[in-house]
Amino acid sequence: MSTPSGPASARHTRFEAVRVRLEAFDPGTGWRLWLYEFLLFGFKQGWACLFGGLLLALLLGTHLFYPDSAPLHRYDFLTLAAIAIQAGMLAFRLETWREARVILIFHVVGTVMELFKTQAGSWIYPEASVLHIGAVPLFSGFMYAAVGSYIARVWRIFDFRFTAYPPAWMTWALAAAIYVNFFTHHYVWDIRWGLFAATAAIFWRTRVHFRNWRVHRWMPLLVGFGLVALFIWFAENIGTFAQAWSYPGQEQEWRMVSLAKYGSWYLLMLISFVLVTLVQPVRAPD
Repeated sequence: MSTPSGPASARHTRFEAVRVRLEAFDPGTGWRLWLYEFLLFGFKQGWACLFGGLLLALLLGTHLFYPDSAPLHRYDFLTLAAIAIQAGMLAFRLETWREARVILIFHVVGTVMELFKTQAGSWIYPEASVLHIGAVPLFSGFMYAAVGSYIARVWRIFDFRFTAYPPAWMTWALAAAIYVNFFTHHYVWDIRWGLFAATAAIFWRTRVHFRNWRVHRWMPLLVGFGLVALFIWFAENIGTFAQAWSYPGQEQEWRMVSLAKYGSWYLLMLISFVLVTLVQPVRAPD
C-alpha cells in the first residue's frame, strides 16, 4: 500500500504531519474501522472549518459578552480579530500562502457584493463601526473568505479528485453568470432557476473522490455542493442570531433565515469552488 500523500503545498502545513500519522494508523476491521473513519472524518472537517469556526465563535461570543462600554466598537473588534486569525494561520503554517491568495480574492468579491446589497436594502449591519466601507464593516468580507478558506482546505486535506469534470471555461462562465445575477436581478429578471438548471446540467455526471483514511470514496459533486451550502445556511442563522447582520423582518426580533437564502448560498458557494481551482488542481483519480 502506498504512503498517503497530498499536494506539495500541503507538506508545508503543520497539519500534514498529523494527517499522515492518523492515516497510517490501522484500527483493525469491522466496527473499529468504521468508528475510526467516522472520527477521522470529523477531525478533518473540523480542521478544514478552522477559520470559519473561529469567526463564528467570535460572532456569537461578542454578541453574548462584548461590553457595551468598550472603547472599541464590536464590529471593529471583529475586523481586527479576523485579521489576527488569518495572520496566525499563516504564521503557524496552518494555511498555505496559495490558499490565502484565493481567500483574498473571495474577500474582495464578497465585499463588492456587500456594498451593492446593503445599498439595495437586502440586509443591514445595525451596529456602528469605524473600519467600514460605506455601510459595510470590514469584517463582513472575512465571512465570505471563510467559505473560500473551507473549500480550499477541505480540497487539500481530503485530496479531492474528480471524474467527468466539465471544461474549465464552462465553470468560469457559470460562475460569472451567477455573480452578475446577484446584481442584475434587482433590475431585470432573476434567472436563478436557470442557473440551478445550468449547474445541474454541467455537473450532473461529475463525481468528487475524497480520501478520508487510505482509499478514495466518491459522491456526486452536486450532493457535495448541497451539503456545504446547507451548513453555510446553518452558520448564517447563527450569524443573524448574533446580530452580526440582519435581514428585513429580523430588525425587532430574530427569526430563522429564509430557505431562499439556502439557494443563494448554493450559488455563491459555487463561485467560491470555481475560484479555488486557481490554486487547487482539478485532478483525475489515480
